[in-house]
Amino acid sequence: MSELPTSLKHTQRLLGIMQALRDPDNGCPWDRKQTFETIVPHTLEEAYEVADAIESGDMAELEGELGDLLFQVVFYAQLGQEQQLFDFESIAQVMSDKLIRRHPHVFSDKKLETDADIKKNWERLKQQERQAKNSENTSLLDDLPKSFPALSLAQKMQKRVGRHGFDWPEIDGVIEKLEEEIAELKEAIASNDQPHIEEEMGDLLFSCVNLSRHLKVDPEAALRASCRKFESRFRALELIIAESDLSVDSATLDQLESAWQKAKSRGS
Repeated sequence: MSELPTSLKHTQRLLGIMQALRDPDNGCPWDRKQTFETIVPHTLEEAYEVADAIESGDMAELEGELGDLLFQVVFYAQLGQEQQLFDFESIAQVMSDKLIRRHPHVFSDKKLETDADIKKNWERLKQQERQAKNSENTSLLDDLPKSFPALSLAQKMQKRVGRHGFDWPEIDGVIEKLEEEIAELKEAIASNDQPHIEEEMGDLLFSCVNLSRHLKVDPEAALRASCRKFESRFRALELIIAESDLSVDSATLDQLESAWQKAKSRGS
C-alpha cells in the first residue's frame, strides 16, 4: 500500500484520535457526553484565542490556537458522522464546491476585473444560495449568524444591505444620524425611562458601527484595541498609585486622575 502524503497522515491521525475519544467503551468520559450544543461555547472561545494570537503577533502561539480551532471542526464532524448527518470529508467537499462556485473568475472563464465586480458577483451568488434554501419569503438578512457578537452582527447587517443600495451615500449623513441618536439618548435619560434608555443606547451603538463601516474600521477590532489600551494604562495607573502607598480603593478621584494622566504620558 502506498504511503499517504505526510499532511494527510496527520489529518487521518487527528480524525482517528477523535474517534477514540468518542469511543462508547474506552473513550474519554468528557468527550463522550458532548453534543453539538455543548461544544459551541468552546468553539467561540477558541476563535477568540486565534484572534488574540494574531493581534499579539505570536505566530508560534497562533499555530497552536489554529490547531485548537481545527479540533472543534473535527469534533463536529465526528458528531455528524455518528448521527449519519455528515463527516469531515463531506464538510471539505461542500466547502470546496462553494469556493469554486463563488470564484468563477478563478475556476472558469468568467472575467471579473475589479474588487467591486468580485464583491457584486459574490453577493449575487450568495443571494441565489439563500433563495435555493428557501424559495419563499427570502430576505437579504437570511442566514446571518445571530450568535455573532453584537458589534460584528450589526456590521454584517449593514454591509449586506449596503451592497444593495440601502446605505448613506456620504459619511456626512452617517455623522448626522449619530448626532441624532445622541440627542435621542439624552432625551431618554431626561425621562428616566430605563427601557427607553436601553433602546436609544442600542441605536447609538448601531450608528457607531455604521460610522466605523464607512470609515473602513472594523468596530470589533477597534473596540478590542481600545480595551487592550485601557488595560495597559490602568495597570500603569495601579503601579503609579502604589508608589504613594495607595491603592485604587484608597486614592481620591483627583489622585486617580493624576495617575491616569501620568500613565498616558508614559505611553501606556
